[in-house]
Amino acid sequence: MDPAGLHDGFGQPAPHHEPTPTGLHDGFDQPAPHHEPTPTGLHDGFDQPAPARAGGPARHPVPSDAPQRLAPRVLTIAADHSYAARLTTAAGADPAWFPERWTLDGPEPYAVPLPLDQPEEADSDVLPLSDGRVLIRRRVADRHAFSLLYPTGPATGELPLGAIECTDLVLLPPPPDGMSAYALLPGERSTAVWLVAGGAFGPEHVADVPGQCSGGVWLDREGRLLALDRQLPGGGPVKAVAVDLVRGGEVTPLLQIAPDSDDRLLLADADSGLLLIRSDAPGRDRLGWGVLGSCLPVRFPECLHPADLAVTPFAVQPGQMLMPESCAVALRIDGAAGSWVGLWRPEGRRLHQFAAPAGWLAGAGFWTREGVLHLPYEQAGAPCSVALMEAPADEEHRPATNGTEPSATALSPGVCRPVPLGQAPLTGRTAPG
Repeated sequence: MDPAGLHDGFGQPAPHHEPTPTGLHDGFDQPAPHHEPTPTGLHDGFDQPAPARAGGPARHPVPSDAPQRLAPRVLTIAADHSYAARLTTAAGADPAWFPERWTLDGPEPYAVPLPLDQPEEADSDVLPLSDGRVLIRRRVADRHAFSLLYPTGPATGELPLGAIECTDLVLLPPPPDGMSAYALLPGERSTAVWLVAGGAFGPEHVADVPGQCSGGVWLDREGRLLALDRQLPGGGPVKAVAVDLVRGGEVTPLLQIAPDSDDRLLLADADSGLLLIRSDAPGRDRLGWGVLGSCLPVRFPECLHPADLAVTPFAVQPGQMLMPESCAVALRIDGAAGSWVGLWRPEGRRLHQFAAPAGWLAGAGFWTREGVLHLPYEQAGAPCSVALMEAPADEEHRPATNGTEPSATALSPGVCRPVPLGQAPLTGRTAPG
């Protein structure tokens, strides 16, 4: 299992699944192809707290001078799920890369190509905004240049935003406001956070975070608190921290499961407080969950650790106010047969596995508040399509405490002040709305 922080898919289509010709459909009642679940892997996954780590101190590599790059995103979805964007190629003997925007909030999904006079480089990045424009990052010599692309009739309009002179740069996932974009830039002993779209005068330096940072998860609906996976200069364990972008990059510890464990944050839901975590605190790399604002330890369900499979969460059901255990989570499952979809709830304690639509852009998708998963895919005759999947019901059981007991101490009103999970509750948290 890849211990890296966040990543999207590699785009392999699910094997041995017959394509459907329509753009929107449901009815995913088939199990994942060619995979036989083990008796202890899928159905008896009672949550267990992280056990004490055995053996001597863990060894951690000294960080490189660049942030860890995420795997190439096959499709990036806007914060409000209205649009998506990707870099794709035109058919032909000499493929030419160009940005493509998908519209997802209409009655039928459709794609709009955004080519310019010359093709794009394959290592460019695209990120959709909620107003339909698409941010593109291009590497030009020793600079990274940013522009906004938008359709203008049969042509493509371009609005240059400026450039940053640096060796390496990583775009962060779309922030909650839907109209801005951020990037991480490495330094010798720190990582800089830059606002590359949505500022008043082009790219703006926002914060410097000591250490080498990767990942990137938004913790609130305002785009103020950003979680990063950080390794301090000189090496040591990787720990998720919260960075307050309004307070000049003030850093607060977020995950401290064990002193020498690598604790990364993969996903977070601002409504329920559910956190999806990857850590080697149990003795080997495992997928677990916790709750922002909880005094309960992080849990590592056995059902999320099936043998010989890589399991990566990519979407959490929103709108479940203060009910993290009821949130449906979508997971990409990778095995020898390809990639398929897993659905899981913390309260259900079971990983449901389903075949993905043929041509699924693996690792891409989003939930509605009503519990319907949208999976973008492309097929011959249906180059821009979305499949719908409803979260299955779990067996009823008596739930334990919901893990959202309030702290006795409140800090700044309305501001979430993270401190290490497993050591103390997160204080100052107010209910969204």
